[in-house]
Amino acid sequence: MSDPAILAMLGQFLQHTRLEQNKTQQEIASAAGIHRSTLVQIEGGGGGTLLSFIQVMRALQQLHLFRFFETQPKISPLQLAKMDQQKRKRASRKNKTADHQPKTDW
Repeated sequence: MSDPAILAMLGQFLQHTRLEQNKTQQEIASAAGIHRSTLVQIEGGGGGTLLSFIQVMRALQQLHLFRFFETQPKISPLQLAKMDQQKRKRASRKNKTADHQPKTDW
């Protein structure tokens, strides 16, 4: 997809979501803290800043869609094996000499 096609698709998504929620452009623009003309530009596929896009997504309660961009740290099989070797295999008893030392009154 070309850049203008992606911008148009994002704008259409925002407009569709806004209309599904039965909200006006002014309501969403005010909730997002942007000017209505900025929202018109974004919905029309004319671009805008990433910050404006995020603010509109927040106003539309659609930030959950950004979870697809989260990265999860991956552990290599070698690191996993090393971690498994470091796990305790047995329990140990307390040192008996430490238990039999007299307690002082100080």
